[in-house]
Amino acid sequence: MENGLVSPTEEGTPQGGPLSPLLSNLLWDERDQELQGRGHRFIRYADDCNMDVGSQRAGERVMRSVTEFLTKKLRLKVNESKSAVARPWERKFLGFSFTIDRRPKRRLAPQTVRRFRERVRELTRRTRGISVIHMAEQLRSYLIGWTGYFGWCETPSVLRDLESWIRRRIRCVIWKQWQRGTTRYAELRSRGVGRGLAAQTAGSAHGPWRLSRSPALSFAFPSSWFERLGLPRLSISRAT
Repeated sequence: MENGLVSPTEEGTPQGGPLSPLLSNLLWDERDQELQGRGHRFIRYADDCNMDVGSQRAGERVMRSVTEFLTKKLRLKVNESKSAVARPWERKFLGFSFTIDRRPKRRLAPQTVRRFRERVRELTRRTRGISVIHMAEQLRSYLIGWTGYFGWCETPSVLRDLESWIRRRIRCVIWKQWQRGTTRYAELRSRGVGRGLAAQTAGSAHGPWRLSRSPALSFAFPSSWFERLGLPRLSISRAT
């Protein structure tokens, strides 16, 4: 699409088309064989590749050598802004990174967590004008796909924090939807919150975000309530 108009494609392949990964593997096969012949340890997915070396100096030497091979032999352009020599925990690969431990663990890359939060914020905006049930259905669809991939990280504490954050987001939306103090009091009482705590919370001057983790709202909307709503757990370990 150019200037808002669709025009025929005369070269290249459509993004997301089945031909692209096939051609990519055909092209990169020569490079894979070159790296194997040199005895390098590497992992590649499509055109994204990580190579493991023993030192910074070795990494810089291999970077120069591989870049020369790609540009001169395969006639490809290396994206210098995305290429670097660094420690494993300073880089990301397919949305994951590693912890700084004697036995490194897979963790979510910071960019992955940031994109996750941005998407959840978008799905749980109060100004969308939809019910919590409808909001939960859309959120559930996203979370199932996300956890199917990123749930394999080996740092469950991060997943628990994200899980807790999502619940606060939804409690905050509900609290805003109730609007009036009398409505809030009545809704809390209907969910088993005691008179004193319900009255104190309903009349609180604190904002919705702070109250979203208050004892009253935590009691009214416990973890089991979110499970009945259909939201999947993020913190169930899938690592083997």
